[in-house]
Amino acid sequence: MTARQRVRIIAGKWRSRVLTFPSVDGLRPTGDRIRETLFNWLAPNIAGANCLDLFSGSGALCFEALSRGAAGCLALEKNAKALATLNENKTLLDAAELTLRRADTLAFLGSSPDKPFDIVFVDPPFDLNVLTDVCALLENNQWLTADSLIYCELSARHNSFAPPPNWRIERSKAAGGVNYLLYSRI
Repeated sequence: MTARQRVRIIAGKWRSRVLTFPSVDGLRPTGDRIRETLFNWLAPNIAGANCLDLFSGSGALCFEALSRGAAGCLALEKNAKALATLNENKTLLDAAELTLRRADTLAFLGSSPDKPFDIVFVDPPFDLNVLTDVCALLENNQWLTADSLIYCELSARHNSFAPPPNWRIERSKAAGGVNYLLYSRI
């Protein structure tokens, strides 16, 4: 049996609920302190937002967004074990606003959506080195609304990330070897 890890929802309707997720290579949930800071940044914009979680993993970001009032979230996860656990947690929380899809993010973003997203979470496994490509696809294939906010998380050692030229950093911090940034479109 695969060992189970835990993540706690920080605030909102599912505050303090603990979710489990499997130990999977590259799956690294956003830590509590980083998540708390991120959602403080997003507080004025989260209620009613349509969110996209591109590398869902443990579901920490999508469940936190929904707990705090996001209208809906599409969460992508490529790993079957992680996706199965996301489905279990969706059922546990009765999270009808969450849509889960097994998908390779780069392939998925190769087309355009039916409707663009207000908030996008881009937190890939650090060793994939796909952040620049993913963000370019978001911008070029109409995945974003005019006033979208885009959250990016990357290793502090990863210094080749180049966001689209029309993205502006709204907030950024570093903690524990992780850089995390919130972008808007200009």
